[in-house]
Amino acid sequence: MSLLNRNFLLIPAVLLMFLTPEPASSTDSGRFDGPAELPRVTAPSALSETPAPGKTKIVRMGEDLQQALNSASCGDTIRLQSGAAFVGEFHFPDKHCDDQHWIMVRTDVPDSELPREGTRTTPCYGGVASLPGRPEYPCPVPKNVLARLVFNGKGGPGPVLFEWGANHYRLLGIEITRDSPGSNVGALVSFRIRGRSPDGKMDWNSKGDHIVIDRVWIHGNEKDETARGVQLGGSSYVAVVDSYFNDLKCIAATGACTDAQAISGGIGDLPMGPYKIENNFLEASGESILFGGAGATQTPADIEIRHNHFFKPMLWKPDEPGFMAANSGKPFIVKNLFELKNAQRVLFEGNILENTWGGFSQSGFAILLTPKNQSPNVCPLCRVTDITIRYSRISHCASGFQIANVPSPTKGLSTAGERYSIHDIVVDDIDSVRYRGFGFLFQIQSQLPQLKDVKIDHITGLPPKALFEIGVISPSPKIENFSFTNSLVNSGEREVSSPGGGPANCAFQPDRQGPAGVFQSCFSNYDVSHNVILNARGKWPSGNFTPKSASDAGLREARSAASADFHLCRERNEAMGCKKPSPFLQAGGDGRSIGADIDAVDAATAGVQ
Repeated sequence: MSLLNRNFLLIPAVLLMFLTPEPASSTDSGRFDGPAELPRVTAPSALSETPAPGKTKIVRMGEDLQQALNSASCGDTIRLQSGAAFVGEFHFPDKHCDDQHWIMVRTDVPDSELPREGTRTTPCYGGVASLPGRPEYPCPVPKNVLARLVFNGKGGPGPVLFEWGANHYRLLGIEITRDSPGSNVGALVSFRIRGRSPDGKMDWNSKGDHIVIDRVWIHGNEKDETARGVQLGGSSYVAVVDSYFNDLKCIAATGACTDAQAISGGIGDLPMGPYKIENNFLEASGESILFGGAGATQTPADIEIRHNHFFKPMLWKPDEPGFMAANSGKPFIVKNLFELKNAQRVLFEGNILENTWGGFSQSGFAILLTPKNQSPNVCPLCRVTDITIRYSRISHCASGFQIANVPSPTKGLSTAGERYSIHDIVVDDIDSVRYRGFGFLFQIQSQLPQLKDVKIDHITGLPPKALFEIGVISPSPKIENFSFTNSLVNSGEREVSSPGGGPANCAFQPDRQGPAGVFQSCFSNYDVSHNVILNARGKWPSGNFTPKSASDAGLREARSAASADFHLCRERNEAMGCKKPSPFLQAGGDGRSIGADIDAVDAATAGVQ
């Protein structure tokens, strides 16, 4: 399946001039990771940053929660009876609050009965000891201490809707879910998307802002379609922390949606961001997180995504033991784990991504950086720029990364896809057969806008089919300022592959060109050096290492896919799977050992699973 298309719509050069950030100065070095600018601002999320010094109101089962929300004053706390279900649609109104007077909506149990601040909640606190097919979580004594907000409509969003201008709300210790078996439900938590107030006027100020979702369990149900957990819409200064998302999914053939997410954003007319998404369990059939994918005249900025567990249960895969289908018998529509179509200044750090496979319209990539002007020409300003992805682990997928600036047929051209820094990533258990996909570590394609300023460094991954699939169709310019360095990888059966396009593609007949020839044909100002490339057969650029085996590279021998250890051997130690010290310790172009810094990755992801 190729993403390449030769029909382009051109954005005027003068417009691109205004959209391109100024280059970094030497005094800005702390704000950048390689070519990518890091987020400039952050969303507050600590309890100490969201004071609620006002009155407390207790709302019990059967009482009117909406009336309590309407009458609350800035600084008040609304305590909901734990274990009670509040059914309906609950609109959180604009109160014109400030940073010293938040409104807290929370369960009424004392803090000692909840996970402590900074610790992820689980369904255990909703009285559920375990969920089938999901990772185990600590639950010695399940007890329902959460208050439940339940949407019982037959469609649309709910139960939580942040109205125009809603601001300074913190939700704590709440279960947010849906009822109405057989119905198709939209976002369980949503913000207004379009930048127009109820009187129809463009309104840049009436957006949701300063919202914290803290230790909340957000979920659909086992068999039905629930498209989204949180739809960020037109919002800013939103934090989703220490929460648990599951059963967000769309149903093949018989469903009303095709793309489900735990958290989605990046669409609409309002300025968006900053966002903080930290220490959550994120399960969805489409993408755990997606920014973009629909109409927008703005790009969300300053997004921190840290210490999250991205997950799909293997029970959703049709040929797996215990396969779980929808009531219609159809499978859920599985796509990717993390995707950006419209976002800028994103820091993705310390995350674990598990389980994705090909099917429907996708082919099992874990991470996609693909700026898109969707259906048709509704987001010409969409961009994916200044993206840092580091110190994370990907496991059990058909392919690793798809990095592509490719317009869809008839849908128009996006603005930019550039300035990516990807480093210290472990990609484990790439399997093209089991996970139904290509078996590539990286798919890299560029038409217009030109892909440029991509730095990939200190990666560890052993793809079975190809290290790269590369495509640039003439007359599109070569990919500019590309580097792939200091990585420990497998070349795969085909080393470097082409997605098609015939002689117009720079990677046409890659077996004849050899890897070095493809890089020369497809890239300008490139650096491919100081990599350890296992099973290499063709000619690679000079300055790389091509040992015959993992043993020759001094890589610890993995006992199984579940216990793979990618440390380089520091000494001979048969018990550790080391036959000799690795010759590639401190052999990188930067003086570090080649491959991902495994200890740093382990430290950054500690406690995520």
